[in-house]
Amino acid sequence: MLITTVGTMKHALKTCAVCLCLSAASAAHAACYADYKAKLDQPLRLHYGVIELSDAACRDRSRARDEAAARLASAGWTLLNIVSTFAADGLERRKADAGQYYLRF
Repeated sequence: MLITTVGTMKHALKTCAVCLCLSAASAAHAACYADYKAKLDQPLRLHYGVIELSDAACRDRSRARDEAAARLASAGWTLLNIVSTFAADGLERRKADAGQYYLRF
């Protein structure tokens, strides 16, 4: 009886370990970003920036555009286009180009 219980516990521990690994992987994958171009009228001002998006917006380009446009509009900016969407590993190489608009909105 004791051997069966130990075997069952080992199986349960292995299952828990697999679940923890999978949830950690999906949490790491959840970070989603986009680089974009926007404008402000009168006087005309343009900027390039990087914005964090919801995971759902990263899977659908029109949702990414809508989400970014809404946040930019709240500050008076008009989204011109989404250049690309990417994971956290693409942040560092865009940071200098985005300047003050790096993760601002």
